[in-house]
Amino acid sequence: MASATKTPPPPTRDHQPSLATGLALIWLVALAKLLFHLYFNNRYGYFRDEFDYMVCGDHLAWGYVDQPPLIPFLIHISRAVLGDSLRSIRFIPALASSLLVVQAAVLAREFGGRRFALLLSAVTIVIAPQYLSNGSLLGTNCLEPNLWMGCAYFAILAIKRAGTEKAPRYWLWFGVVAGLGLQEKYSIAVFGFGMVVGLLLTPQRRAFLNPWIWIGGLAAFLIFLPNLLWNVHYHWPFVELMHNIRAEGRDVILPLPQYFFQQTILVHPFAAPIWLTGLFALLFSARLKPYRALGWSYLVCFTVFFVLHGKNYYLAPIYPMLLAAGAVIIESALDGEKTADAENARPHGAWAKPAIIVALLVTGAHLAPITVPVLSPDGFLAYMKYLPFKLPVMEHSHARAALPQWYADQFGWEEIVAETAVAWNRLSADERTDKACGIFAQDYGQAGAIDFLGRRYGLPPALSGHQTWFLWGPRGYSGNCMIVLDDRRKRLEQLWDRVEYVGQSADNPYALEKQIDVYICRGPKFGTLAQLWPELKRWR
Repeated sequence: MASATKTPPPPTRDHQPSLATGLALIWLVALAKLLFHLYFNNRYGYFRDEFDYMVCGDHLAWGYVDQPPLIPFLIHISRAVLGDSLRSIRFIPALASSLLVVQAAVLAREFGGRRFALLLSAVTIVIAPQYLSNGSLLGTNCLEPNLWMGCAYFAILAIKRAGTEKAPRYWLWFGVVAGLGLQEKYSIAVFGFGMVVGLLLTPQRRAFLNPWIWIGGLAAFLIFLPNLLWNVHYHWPFVELMHNIRAEGRDVILPLPQYFFQQTILVHPFAAPIWLTGLFALLFSARLKPYRALGWSYLVCFTVFFVLHGKNYYLAPIYPMLLAAGAVIIESALDGEKTADAENARPHGAWAKPAIIVALLVTGAHLAPITVPVLSPDGFLAYMKYLPFKLPVMEHSHARAALPQWYADQFGWEEIVAETAVAWNRLSADERTDKACGIFAQDYGQAGAIDFLGRRYGLPPALSGHQTWFLWGPRGYSGNCMIVLDDRRKRLEQLWDRVEYVGQSADNPYALEKQIDVYICRGPKFGTLAQLWPELKRWR
């Protein structure tokens, strides 16, 4: 009898209408989130990384220096269908972030949650600053939580339905989703490692006695293999990039308390008690004991990212499963609190449940401007003064910007391209012919802006030694004439006989990259650009 009181029975058919109604509500919440993103996703400008993904999408390959191929491939398809507007290129992030609402609710259902647990888990996803950010910008972060939680979903099904004939096959689907995740962002390998450790530390280790989990691992490897071979062919560029970033000390390294505190900000401070409840429940509660491997996977991922000095948001994809687990436990606690006398007494949760939802939505709305551009830039600067905490700075160079980096890097590109066009129009007609005079940019933000925005000015695609642009090489340019951005005149005079200063891009007070110098250089001293090219490599 004691064990019967501790472990609630699985949902019966009586719960199915309630669950169906709950999921219908969740789909409405997800739709509202999608419409919210579609409305606000064109308020500022194109983000630095978005240029990178779009230009890489114009050069389809099995890999790139700073990323796997999935996002460039998807944006290539998306642009062909929807066009190049801000709302169009951010449709995939908006859709993925909205579907995460449904995924979290489904996880709560699989943990045994009912309607309130589904709604609570969905609301925590809606208000989480990191997931709002994921829905507002195109990047590798936008699909990452969906893929991590896809793996978690199949792991839960495999554990929950253990003993049935089909249960082991869910590990195959775990592997398929993990393989797709490796083609989107390599960090899902850490989650996979955490799951392996979690399984080995729990009775679920018996899964390794079944061939399906090994077949799933093989499926993940085969899906990832083309990108792996690409990395081998180019001598591991991503590994070199990560080594250079670490050696340069570019990223801000956080002590443990601050790293943990920033996790609470990423998922919203008011949601922290919910995911912490979920974590402790996965690790210690009898109700969620079968899923203990998921709790261990969080501890492993947290430890790996902290020890390797990963950025604070690297751990963000794992939180939906903790939020779902916490929502289930909180629902159970609220439903179990009965008043002492009367047969028809109502649980205290009757008033606590709506109060929790309202509190989360109100505080979520208060923090939403941090990651969604609902305010003007000046309005946001005023808003920042009233925040009870400082916004995180992930790279030392970001500290000089007035706006946080995710906003600052949406400004300044039009000005840089416009000044480059001034230089281009100073060239003679012969110099503007094909491959006669190239444009050299210092980083993928500048190069991508010229490639994308420069088409309106008739500019040719940019050259650069930064990231994948280096692999694309000098592309037939001789170097006899070159427009060079953001360099020192003294250095340029060592490379060319004649260096003409054109001007500086107009100041944009909100931009991180601004007032960029532009030069026209003629008469190379270095031979050909192909000979100089190896010295221009800049992977950092």
